[in-house]
Amino acid sequence: MTADRWTQAVRQQVGLGRIVPLGGPRDGAWIAERAATVLLRRAAARGAPGVRLDGLRIGPAGPEEAGEPVVPPPPSALPPGPLRLTAQFAATASQPLPVTASLLRTVLAEAAAERIGLAVTEVDLRVTELLDTEPPVPSDAAEREPAPEPPDSGDAEAGRVAAAALAVPGVSRLTGTLGRPVHLSASGQPGGAALPHRHARVDLAVLVDHRPLEVARAVRAAVTASLPDRPTAAVLVTALD
Repeated sequence: MTADRWTQAVRQQVGLGRIVPLGGPRDGAWIAERAATVLLRRAAARGAPGVRLDGLRIGPAGPEEAGEPVVPPPPSALPPGPLRLTAQFAATASQPLPVTASLLRTVLAEAAAERIGLAVTEVDLRVTELLDTEPPVPSDAAEREPAPEPPDSGDAEAGRVAAAALAVPGVSRLTGTLGRPVHLSASGQPGGAALPHRHARVDLAVLVDHRPLEVARAVRAAVTASLPDRPTAAVLVTALD
């Protein structure tokens, strides 16, 4: 990778925001904060009219309650555990602000759990402005990142993993922030009692009308079955299309 491409890749990774867990410790799936907020903003626009989200972050609600994932996580990913949504919003005066805030809190919590698969236990809201008119509806999808580097022509195993992932319903495309979208590596502790085995991580985009957690679970199963040694697998959802 050239210096320019590396710089671009680092900027893309920063733009993804936090890497937050999907589901629980046994799900082996993560999603970029930027991708998750696409669905959350869409849910807020539909379920809480008259509201404009000015800021939305996802972080751990109780670090002491975080679990150990069953597979190696992506770099800098948060461990599985309860999550907190923090949002700033502006709203019209069409109804009392406490009523609007209560509705928005419910909409965000339900969308996080049901539409995405996030273990959200807290939603913190702060009002920043009163609006005179209805805010515009946000776009359904985030800007696409540039196409990733494809697997090397001689890397047949990475190609099999990529094909298996792309065949899963709900997968839009493979992505890649730092390098290729398919990462194959050895996992396990050197010198430990357990024999080292291989691990695969796939970075991908999910269609916006599919639940990312369910798609990620299906991709993990497909990736493990695609290679004879049945490696462990993790999925990182970086975008929604």
